[in-house]
Amino acid sequence: METTTPNDSPSAATRSPRILYRQAKARDGADQAEVFHHAVMQGAATHYSVAEREAWAATMPRESSVWAARQALYTTLVATCDGRCVGFLELDVPGGHIHTLYVWPSLARRGIGSTLLLYAERMLLEHGHGRATIDASRMLAESLLRRGWRDLGVEWVTRDGVRLERRRLEKPLAAIET
Repeated sequence: METTTPNDSPSAATRSPRILYRQAKARDGADQAEVFHHAVMQGAATHYSVAEREAWAATMPRESSVWAARQALYTTLVATCDGRCVGFLELDVPGGHIHTLYVWPSLARRGIGSTLLLYAERMLLEHGHGRATIDASRMLAESLLRRGWRDLGVEWVTRDGVRLERRRLEKPLAAIET
């Protein structure tokens, strides 16, 4: 599934990094840990307090082996730049549910997350799903709602004694030409 973004032309390559998309490999685990940590601690800073972000970040250790092990539980799609994972999405294909979507904070709002979602949606369609669901952070929910996802309501989860708000969203899936 290795694909590239439309900005692969030489002129575009000088303006922005070349991003490749593929299924995760065990060696991506260390980068996934760092992407997760920085996306939570820096990327979510305008939507969650320090205490909330620390509790959220503490849910997953910054250990490569833990993230590599998760690849056996979920179909994990990654976005890479110069061979390093800069974004990832964990997908429960049988359940039609997107478990995680994180992008390195300095690369946010450049279409990396949207492209990962597009690949996940295509994969779900290929497996016969008519809809996708996700439990989204405040930050991600805002973006997804603008892109046609439907809000199913607020959920609260407790992490290390701290309550965190997230939104349950769903999106009907339809085949699109790319």
